[in-house]
Amino acid sequence: MSRIDHEDIRLERIDGSFGRWDELLSLILRSFAYMDGVIDPPSSAHRLSLSGLKEKASQETGFAAFKGSRLVGCVFISEQADHFYLGKLAVEPGVQGSGIGRKLLEMAESEARKSRKPAIELQTRIELSANRDTFRHLGFREVAQTAHDGYDRPTSVTMRKVLS
Repeated sequence: MSRIDHEDIRLERIDGSFGRWDELLSLILRSFAYMDGVIDPPSSAHRLSLSGLKEKASQETGFAAFKGSRLVGCVFISEQADHFYLGKLAVEPGVQGSGIGRKLLEMAESEARKSRKPAIELQTRIELSANRDTFRHLGFREVAQTAHDGYDRPTSVTMRKVLS
């Protein structure tokens, strides 16, 4: 893993002027690739397309993380009645663990506070215990288990972080 100084990361809102959709889609797919063959059903990242990603960005708030001109991470949040839902938190595999995800999460939390939402929720797959441990370390607590359509067992864990 190459180290990146947390302070050298620049965050930008993903909006209509964002012009790096191919790179963003590739980043998400690389970041989620380790789940292939581990989770069932497969990640929804596989259903993303360029047009779908652009549509997602038009309906949700997205942020991209850059190290210089290099795209190294992203996150999307969508406003719900009493919280923000955090999805597609992705960090370039070679720099995971260097604080980029934390910086993206902090931006999501800041947006939630500005909107006076008391919490952020996310879902992670039941098989990904390391993800659950990481999110617990970041202040999230498990609040529910759910099953994807057609499954008679839990496939996802809902985690919630109450913002102070």
